[in-house]
Amino acid sequence: MDRQQIKKLSRIERLRAMEAIWDSLLEEEFEMESPEWHRDVLAERSKMMETGKAEFLSLEKLRASRK
Repeated sequence: MDRQQIKKLSRIERLRAMEAIWDSLLEEEFEMESPEWHRDVLAERSKMMETGKAEFLSLEKLRASRK
């Protein structure tokens, strides 16, 4: 199925297709390693939380900052 065919589907049909794809992926026994940079970012963020240097935004503030 190509992009044009997908665009012809209704929104609910596309969401159902995405859900079916995710379900099929969950059924597979496949383990994917996180890249090293991802571990580094998580470690840095954990350190910021522990030291009180992390800044948290409410969802409303985040949405407002993206406008």
